[in-house]
Amino acid sequence: MSLNTVNTFDLSGKVAIVTGSNTGLGAGMAVALAAAGCDIVGVSRADPGDTAARVKAAGRRFADVRADLSSTAPLDDIVGAALEAFGHIDVLVNNAGIIRRDDALELNEADWDAVMDVNLKSLFFLSQAVARQFVRQGRGGKIINVASMLSFQGGIRVASYTASKSGVLGLTRLLANEWAAQRINVNAIAPGYMATANTAPLRDDAQRNDEILGRIPAGRWGVPGDLAGPVVFLASAASDYVHGHTLAVDGGWLAR
Repeated sequence: MSLNTVNTFDLSGKVAIVTGSNTGLGAGMAVALAAAGCDIVGVSRADPGDTAARVKAAGRRFADVRADLSSTAPLDDIVGAALEAFGHIDVLVNNAGIIRRDDALELNEADWDAVMDVNLKSLFFLSQAVARQFVRQGRGGKIINVASMLSFQGGIRVASYTASKSGVLGLTRLLANEWAAQRINVNAIAPGYMATANTAPLRDDAQRNDEILGRIPAGRWGVPGDLAGPVVFLASAASDYVHGHTLAVDGGWLAR
């Protein structure tokens, strides 16, 4: 298919499910996809905040779906709600995630399980449910996972988070291997150190904040808007031959 450069990134008429869309990176990506033409199914545990208003201000529709991704129980309902609202699904952004910080000698099983359930188990089974819908629709689709710098590195005091995000990178590759032939693109974005609620403890620690900034060639923490271009790229026809890739958006962190 021949497309000019601008139209390649056009998402008009597409429908995207974005988990964890009420705040931070999820909100930023939902709004970016809406600006490119997507209607948004926003999945979160709480009120969607201003995400719905921002999506509507971009001229697109927003479906508010409340779900707790600490278990797989609501996953079929999420797919059903998306289909009821908009009739089809074209994009899934697996953004929802949690973190627990503790020394590896002290981390308890409950905190391990909580992180793995949200960050990896629900991500896989929601991807499976949406991919099945893509197959039924017969025209492929895009799955975008949110990985991390700790998909590549070990970090400290975040054993379960590091394990889960390393798993996200691996699953992204595996699912791409299995589903690419069905025109389902599975890729990931690995944000660098972003100014979100998850990183507030790091930014509040003056020494740790300075250490992190000193390692980032761009000299600043990332913001949700930094993911706008990457998420639109991976959701659009521009990435049709990109499979199993994890794109670091990190201000140069991994290059240092």
